[in-house]
Amino acid sequence: MILCFDIGGTAIKVAEAAGGAVRPAGRVPTPAGDFAAFVRALQGIVAGASVRPEVLAFSIAGVVDETGIATVANIPCLTGRAVVRDLEAALGLPVVLANDADCFAMAEAVEGAGRGHEVVFGVILGTGVGGGIVVRGGLINAHGGFAGEWGHGPVLSGAALPVVRCGCGQVGCLDTLCSARGMERLHRHLWGRDAEAPALVAGWEAGEPEAARTVALWLEVLAGPLAMVVNLLGPGIVPVGGGLSNSAPLVAALDEAVRARCLRRFDRPLVVPALCRIEPGLIGAAALGRLHLAEGRP
Repeated sequence: MILCFDIGGTAIKVAEAAGGAVRPAGRVPTPAGDFAAFVRALQGIVAGASVRPEVLAFSIAGVVDETGIATVANIPCLTGRAVVRDLEAALGLPVVLANDADCFAMAEAVEGAGRGHEVVFGVILGTGVGGGIVVRGGLINAHGGFAGEWGHGPVLSGAALPVVRCGCGQVGCLDTLCSARGMERLHRHLWGRDAEAPALVAGWEAGEPEAARTVALWLEVLAGPLAMVVNLLGPGIVPVGGGLSNSAPLVAALDEAVRARCLRRFDRPLVVPALCRIEPGLIGAAALGRLHLAEGRP
C-alpha cells in the first residue's frame, strides 16, 4: 500500500493507494511552522493506516532543488531542509515527493487527458501560472528541480502592458499578467476598474465588451509563450488545471490561439481541460509511489 499526502498550508490530505484505487483517508491540520509537530502529525497518520505502507508519497506546494533542499513558502518548517532525507529518518519509511504542479501533471498523464501520450505538459492557470512535465510515464525532473515553471522569467516589457514585480523577485514574469490575479490586473490597466477573474470570464462568455477586450489581451499575452514551450517540449497534449480552467470556452480559445502559433499544426485540440478535477495531488502522489515500487528502489 502507498500512503499518499497532499500537503497544503492549512491541511494535510491523506489517501491510501492499493490495487490501482486511491481511497481518501481524511485530513488533519498542517503544523506549518513547527517541524517536530509536523512529523508527529505524519507519524499519527502512518500509525492509523489500514496496513503498514510500503512507501510514503507526497505532493507539496513548493520546490525541491536538485540537491534535495526544499523551499515551501506556506510551510516554513520545511524550507531549507533536505526534506526527503529528514522525513525518511523521522518516519522510517521510503519517501517520494514532488511539488503540486508535478503531481497534477502525473495525475493527468496516468489517469487524465494525458493517457496514451508520450509527453504531457500539465499547465496550471489559477492563483499562479505553473506546470509539470511527464515524459514516458515519469517526471522529467524526477530528482528535484524546477522544470515546468514556465510562469517565471522576465518576458513582459514595454509601455503597452503593466510591468510588475513578481513574487519570485523578478520583474515582468508571465505569472503577473496571466494568472487569475494577472487577468484582474490587465482589466484594471485597460479600464481603471476592479473586477474578479470569474466575473471577467463570465462577462467574456456573455459578450460583454470590456471583459471581451480584457480576455482577448490575456489570450494574446499568454498564447505566444505557451506555444514556445510546446515547440520546445513537443507534448502530445497540454491539460490545464487551476481556477481559470473551469471555463471550457476559455480553454478552447487558448487552444485555438496556441495552435495558431505552434510550429507543428495540430488538427485536434492540444490545450484541453484537465480530467482529474478531484484530488489530483493525491492521484499524482500515488502515481509517483507506484513508479518508485515498480523501479524497485530501496
